[in-house]
Amino acid sequence: MDLTNMKCVIVIDDTLSAGIIANTAAILGATLGRQAPGLIGPDIPDGDGSIHTGIVAYPVPVLKGDGELLSALRKKLCDPDYRELVAVDFTETAQQCLHYEDYTEKMAASKGEELRYLGIGLCGNKKLVNKLTGSLPLLR
Repeated sequence: MDLTNMKCVIVIDDTLSAGIIANTAAILGATLGRQAPGLIGPDIPDGDGSIHTGIVAYPVPVLKGDGELLSALRKKLCDPDYRELVAVDFTETAQQCLHYEDYTEKMAASKGEELRYLGIGLCGNKKLVNKLTGSLPLLR
């Protein structure tokens, strides 16, 4: 995989509390790590020979938006032009569930337009990711 043409970003609703922002970023990061081939580098030794688990192979900026922007972004991701991107989302429904079974049941009963997105993670072709998120500011 050519990492020079790859980009990953996480976009989070900046109106959320710090705890929910941190939780959203952690969940999206873990999910992207599973879904995006090449995102996680190999394990590496330190100078003493101790092995350290691989981390992300390139930066993953965390950007800010609001719920409306996230819903619009999620809708754009359904466009065939963006099919090659790895896209993961985290909703308020997911955040409120304590068990995965509960989450799957609630999501099955929800219509897409009813979902409130807390964050979205994207990984793939740099030009496509920039087209969707290039104008968004960093979350600070």
